[in-house]
Amino acid sequence: MELYPVIATMTEIVGPRLYSCCNCRNQVALHDDVISKSFQGRNGRAFLFSHAMNVMVGPKEDRQLMTGLHTVADVYCRDCREVLGWKYERAYEETQKYKEGKFILEKSKIVKENW
Repeated sequence: MELYPVIATMTEIVGPRLYSCCNCRNQVALHDDVISKSFQGRNGRAFLFSHAMNVMVGPKEDRQLMTGLHTVADVYCRDCREVLGWKYERAYEETQKYKEGKFILEKSKIVKENW
């Protein structure tokens, strides 16, 4: 009988790197979905994500942000209702259109899992 080595990656052993709600540890985003770590939230640094999970999106409203006027909706943890950031629904300036449909999660509101 011939034996073959089994090589497992870190992801296969511990799962994907995630971000969770700081309050209840509900998993809210994948590290692979981080677009940028250089955004500004209400309370300091924030990350821009292409997707979020296990969250609820509140009503849309226009907000004047550092980069201009945007239509955004607050994003809440589905389990504990903590406000984690917002979703960009519409950008009025052409240079900001890439943000539409993306999520801002504030660094102070999320914690790393499986790192």
